[in-house]
Amino acid sequence: MTVKNHVLKNLYRDSVALMLLSREMEGLDNVEQATAIMGTDNNKDLLDQAGLLADTGKSATPNDLIVAFNLTPPGVEETVMASVQERLTAARQSTGGGTDYRPRSLEGAIQALPQANLAMISVPGEYAAHEAKKALDLGLNVLLFSDNVPLEDEVNLKQQAANLGLLMMGPDCGTAIINGAPLGFANAVSTGRVGLVSASGSGLQHVMCLLAEAGEGVSHALGVGGRDLSAEVNGAMMLEGLRALQDDSATEIIVLISKPPAQSARDRVLEAASKSGKPCVIAFLGDQGQPSSADNVHMEQTLEGAALRVLSLLGRDAPDWASIDSATRQKIETLAAGPDLRRRSIRGLYSGGTLSYESLLILRDLGHQVESDSGGVPSGDDSVIDMGGDRYTVGRPHPMIDFRARCEALVQEAGDPEVGVVLLDVILGYGSHPDPASELAPALLEAQAVASMGGRGLACVVALCGSPDDPQNLEQQQKALTDAGATVVHSNALAARIASAITGGDTSALPGGISHS
Repeated sequence: MTVKNHVLKNLYRDSVALMLLSREMEGLDNVEQATAIMGTDNNKDLLDQAGLLADTGKSATPNDLIVAFNLTPPGVEETVMASVQERLTAARQSTGGGTDYRPRSLEGAIQALPQANLAMISVPGEYAAHEAKKALDLGLNVLLFSDNVPLEDEVNLKQQAANLGLLMMGPDCGTAIINGAPLGFANAVSTGRVGLVSASGSGLQHVMCLLAEAGEGVSHALGVGGRDLSAEVNGAMMLEGLRALQDDSATEIIVLISKPPAQSARDRVLEAASKSGKPCVIAFLGDQGQPSSADNVHMEQTLEGAALRVLSLLGRDAPDWASIDSATRQKIETLAAGPDLRRRSIRGLYSGGTLSYESLLILRDLGHQVESDSGGVPSGDDSVIDMGGDRYTVGRPHPMIDFRARCEALVQEAGDPEVGVVLLDVILGYGSHPDPASELAPALLEAQAVASMGGRGLACVVALCGSPDDPQNLEQQQKALTDAGATVVHSNALAARIASAITGGDTSALPGGISHS
């Protein structure tokens, strides 16, 4: 195996484009591992940790693109680079980059598009704060996709934005929908009556998709970054987002989503929500605080519960995803009734950090002693890991884009005689893998075959997060995964309950209908 680096001087691509390019490179023959990444010091450290940094790459500057790969056998380097150049050229032409004017600065962009009021920024973290401040100074709202931005910079940027009456979404904001325009990893949902503000990308996607399946649309979906409700940031942009939706005539109901907030941020948000004048549904996962006494504030413990509450407030009946169809129920009952899977462990392999956290909480509430991945790959009887975390994405694309790491983990877990159920999420939408089932379905079949050769059964439960209009085709994805032996539902909370019911041998608590938390 030979490590190769190519440095493409003064060639910038944003992180989403580079993740897609990395996935395509790893799909080439004789390429064992590959990544495309900007040549910042931090990124070169990540390459070094992944064993993908060669001497050539060490000389790269932050303005250079590093193409790094392992080749087996050596001698196909030229073929790989020709393919990379072809893809880079095609991507540029698809965006009109071959002939259209491409501003070299934010100032130039404003001159070319003076009516613009939002800048989406995706640059290496060490430069992100400078660019975001520049955009705010120009009077632009900001969606900051970049990660690795110091907390102090986030505090300062959001204070500046609040003083100017602007939105500063992020850093590490991966999802938003503004006036019907999807930004980052968003889903194809219709325009509607529900506005959302979320400190979680996958949580935001999940709720909007559950609403979309029930026929409800979104006025705006504002991601604010995972640290917004920390004690330091103190909910600065969730409050700004709440105010914006409060003043938006198209928004009838407001949804607020986060992992557990700091107490000070929680208090500020609940007080603002109680005064908003609109119904506010709040899902702070894992929150142990006292519920709000305000009549217009409805607090839920799950993302599913938040979506159901919204639909109830809008006068809608419980949607199809809140129950289990007869065929799926029979399958679950058969699995739970057999002795093979009882008291064996559950392994969650997630791509969405908030979905992973939600399943962890639900399984613990159901009596499981579940380990998280805070110290690396868990080894407990029941465990849930977020494979989108930094430690799992060094040198490879995010698992929403590239399923290979999770497919490998799935087959590996199938070989463990203690494992009875594997729990997964599949997130559709713009920017995600164009056909997840094409990679996951063969791995599901292989995993079940591995377990069968060991004289064991294996249940695979999938939480499929997507809207009916997503480009991957929700219905086709569900059919392909079901045909591969998976039990597929659209609520992540329900998927976790099903996994618990199978290993516990008791399906009596499964819906039917699902009541609010």
